[in-house]
Amino acid sequence: MRILIIEDDKQVASFIRKGLAESGWNVDVADNGKDGLFLAATERYDALIVDRMLPGVDGLTVIRTLRASDNKTPALVLSALGEVDDRVQGLKAGGDDYLVKPFAFSELVARLEALVRRSCSACEAPLTVLEVGDLKMDLLRREVHRAGRKIDLQPREFQLLEFLMRHAGQVVTRTMLLEGVWNYHFDPQTNVIDVHVSRLRAKIDRDFPTPLLHTVRGAGYRLDATA
Repeated sequence: MRILIIEDDKQVASFIRKGLAESGWNVDVADNGKDGLFLAATERYDALIVDRMLPGVDGLTVIRTLRASDNKTPALVLSALGEVDDRVQGLKAGGDDYLVKPFAFSELVARLEALVRRSCSACEAPLTVLEVGDLKMDLLRREVHRAGRKIDLQPREFQLLEFLMRHAGQVVTRTMLLEGVWNYHFDPQTNVIDVHVSRLRAKIDRDFPTPLLHTVRGAGYRLDATA
């Protein structure tokens, strides 16, 4: 699952991101309404966590703008404003749920999961399986098979493969991987990507006649069954 947090309080954002990442969720963070609105409008997310009071564009305006453009991504509003009128305003703006600060992380996760379940039940064909050639990833069972053979992956390897499969056929850059898989918005100048890509390639390509994971010199990587 992929979540976008739009929250200007760095401590709160870091706390939520760390907890969700440890639970296996892919998390992006924006610290202002303008950047958050851009990401929410241009990327695909399973749910949004939107702080109500944001610099520039406030959280409710972000949600109203998304709804006006027919973006139906579930949105959980976070706010220190907890009066009935405040919650009503948040829901009327297009928020799907409203959680008052301070909050328990377990409640945040439960509310997010409920939003995603409701959203998926309303979809005609929720995406739960990714396929590239004979490589198949079951997002619900958290299982990967190639040519019918089960492939055991570590959590980070699973996240990396999911990101590559969602961008199958496209060149995925180092920056895209750092932000989409490791949640880094800077280059740590380490070989962490190379190490994980090497391990992943050994698992999904070794012992199979046709390689799927390709290095695009000077650009990044591409997962492709037709190359």
